[in-house]
Amino acid sequence: MLWVKSFHIVFIASWFAGLFYLPRIFVNLAMVAPGSQAERERLLLMARKLLRFSTILAIPAVALGLWLYLGYGIGRGPGNSWMHAKLAVVLLVIGYHHACARMLGKFVAGRNTRSHVWLRWFNEIPVLLLVAAVVLVVVKPSF
Repeated sequence: MLWVKSFHIVFIASWFAGLFYLPRIFVNLAMVAPGSQAERERLLLMARKLLRFSTILAIPAVALGLWLYLGYGIGRGPGNSWMHAKLAVVLLVIGYHHACARMLGKFVAGRNTRSHVWLRWFNEIPVLLLVAAVVLVVVKPSF
């Protein structure tokens, strides 16, 4: 079980690294001066590659988490309401990942309507989600 848990943590950390940086690329894209096509294309290429890589990392992160939950019973049974809250956070992270993919699609199509200031705030969401997940797993509060 410790091997599964270790790799779960590694893939979660790697996935979140992508979720921390991808919106930062969006901030830079929103600030590209009109007519700077080369800079825009370079940033779009970076964003596409990072989204693809982050998605690849998300799959084993979720699969290993399911293995721990279903296979080893971690967080199951009475008194484990923290796990339900953590699973809700996981769903929010997956939703955030999906929102990033949709946002990238808008940038690619030239239809982004978000300002760089809005994107800077959007960039803070995965930090809050990671803090929530870590606190839930380590502290295991009962509700």
